[in-house]
Amino acid sequence: MSDYRRITIASAGQHTGEPVEIAGWLYNLRKSGKIIFPIIRDGSGTIQCVGVKAQLPEDVFEALKNLTQESSVIIRGRMRAEARAQGGFEMDIEGAEIVQRVSEEHPYPITPKEHGVEFLFDQRHLHLRSRRQHAILKIRHEIIKAVRDYFDSNGFTLVDCPIFTPAACEGTTTLFEVDYFEDEKVYLTQSGQLYNEATAAAFGKTYCFGPTFRAEKSKTRRHLTEFWMVEPEMAYADLEDVKRVAEELIVFMVGRVLENRKTELATLERDITKLEAIKPPFPRISYDEAVEILKRKGSEIEWGGDFGGTDETLLSEEFDRPVMVDRYPAAVKAFYFQPAPERPEVALGVDVLASEGYGEVIGGGQRVHDYDLLVQRIKDHNLPPEAFQWYLDLRRFGSVPHGGFGMGIERAVAWICGLEHIRETIAFPRMLYRTRP
Repeated sequence: MSDYRRITIASAGQHTGEPVEIAGWLYNLRKSGKIIFPIIRDGSGTIQCVGVKAQLPEDVFEALKNLTQESSVIIRGRMRAEARAQGGFEMDIEGAEIVQRVSEEHPYPITPKEHGVEFLFDQRHLHLRSRRQHAILKIRHEIIKAVRDYFDSNGFTLVDCPIFTPAACEGTTTLFEVDYFEDEKVYLTQSGQLYNEATAAAFGKTYCFGPTFRAEKSKTRRHLTEFWMVEPEMAYADLEDVKRVAEELIVFMVGRVLENRKTELATLERDITKLEAIKPPFPRISYDEAVEILKRKGSEIEWGGDFGGTDETLLSEEFDRPVMVDRYPAAVKAFYFQPAPERPEVALGVDVLASEGYGEVIGGGQRVHDYDLLVQRIKDHNLPPEAFQWYLDLRRFGSVPHGGFGMGIERAVAWICGLEHIRETIAFPRMLYRTRP
């Protein structure tokens, strides 16, 4: 039994002077005569270790001195404070065990030199070990935890929705069709929202959180074919309730990242003053006002058209925090949006456009709660009525005004991290021409 206690690098400061061991991988190695400086990572952080030849068995010193990048190793020794070191601590090596040595014949393929994007994503299973990717996915984890904490502490019940669905909810042209049993066709879900409306009628306030799929043949920096979305839904709620919850969620989420992930934001060289500006209240404008702003800024948008990525970027440049745009033309919104009573040509929907040109991060609104109107909307959108009988039941039995929204995790991560492309926001991105690794 080893006298050395296994610890993580993140907890190094709690074990100064104690005999401890770290199990990890060689991130980098510096040599200076009879002293070696292996930098070890273990998933919780990195730490520089110091090996002095005179203080180690010769075979241990030589093994460490010739260790190759990403070899797995257990280092034993004692922590000491070192103000100049990253993290404020270093480890004096007293022993080591090489678990697996990467051979020189097949060296680790990702080196400190510049690599092309395609190469790195072909090597994504290894690319995740880099400091930048590690920071991004740590922030993603923090965002997901914050999202769950916000809803869990505000009376929402998590209810999982199906991945296989019999019909579309966001338009039939972007569905992935799957062969089911006995020649039945089903689709990978675009959203859990329709099912969420059923669970909201049962629980009052619910949310689902899972993978969603869009078969858009898009190659933009904002699109993935598989992404994760959180979708809250609330009974007895209107458009203003939806806006309030969306604003509270974003403020809570950004605050958590600023509080807990300063190191990762620094790794990404993120300008945190941009994040610190994300405070309530968010500006609120109508679609009509947005069109006027866009025309003033040179856009060719006409009333009735949906906003493209460039339009969203132009709008966000006007504000230092997210902006809420509501009451879009009903014709460009999904069939389930409630028309404004005083002006039925516009829908009671809202898009939350992120600051710094990152586009829509939240889209939602109030749902149609009248049975006859919903039947008409399904017909207007050429959707198969038989697939929506259960959905219509929600308007037959205790229908109430209700609403909710969806937030794509990857777009939120890209924005908060300040990333150029959404492909870095998920461990294994799925895009138009990428399904491996």
